[in-house]
Amino acid sequence: MARPERIGETEWEALLRLLAPVSENYLRRVLRDLSRDSGVPLAPLIEGVRQESFESLEASLLKLLAEYEAGAAGRRSRVRKVVIEAKDHARLAARKPELRADKEEMILWMLTWLENPAVFPGWVRLRRAALGDA
Repeated sequence: MARPERIGETEWEALLRLLAPVSENYLRRVLRDLSRDSGVPLAPLIEGVRQESFESLEASLLKLLAEYEAGAAGRRSRVRKVVIEAKDHARLAARKPELRADKEEMILWMLTWLENPAVFPGWVRLRRAALGDA
């Protein structure tokens, strides 16, 4: 496979087939690392929901919102699936006492996005202001 200028859904599907039975979560983590090291960007649906910081969480949810709003029903379902899986991973991480507060806040952000994606940009600005993080 030649080095792409961007890792999109075509490359994602090819890698899933080539590396089967690799999990999507594991492949997404590997591609994030490779993207960071190589500078090859990832499409928002491939990058998924970033949870390293609130800034990365907000940025990734906003990118996914653009994908969601531009998509038909099937694409919207795929985007929601990515956010739901990220929320579930955050719930698992929230079991660790040292991560609990941040992960619970991140879960709230993802639940808000899932409840009404179009409201999320305004809501997150207000939320960050309320937390003194604006």
